[in-house]
Amino acid sequence: MDKLSKDAEKIMNERFGKDSIIALATTVDDVPYVRSVNAFYFEGAFYVLTYGLSNKMKQIEKNPIVAIAGEWFTAHGKGVNLGYFGKVENEIIAEKMKIIFSEWIDNGHNNFEDINTCILCIDLMDGILFSHGTRYEIDFSK
Repeated sequence: MDKLSKDAEKIMNERFGKDSIIALATTVDDVPYVRSVNAFYFEGAFYVLTYGLSNKMKQIEKNPIVAIAGEWFTAHGKGVNLGYFGKVENEIIAEKMKIIFSEWIDNGHNNFEDINTCILCIDLMDGILFSHGTRYEIDFSK
């Protein structure tokens, strides 16, 4: 398994550096759960706007190891609750979310005054990416 190459990073940014639907899998007590989420890729991680009391966040709290799948890509990662969307520490990612998710972020579905509106970071560990007949086995560890 290779570290993330410039070619693979370029493909990841082109393919997932925008509002993307990915499958997010969690497991609790050996039971898998899968759902589709809006996410975007940035510097070795996917970011998801979510609700801190949702089932996925409760499951990640019990077992932070997750799997994701997207367009010709699959990976393992660690789910990290970055906390409230409006926290000063989240300002850079929150601003990116506002731009990337601009089509729907302010549609009334999200309550940005609720401290449980949070950012989920899926810190990637390893993955497999396919592009034009090339298979990239990627080690995302820093």
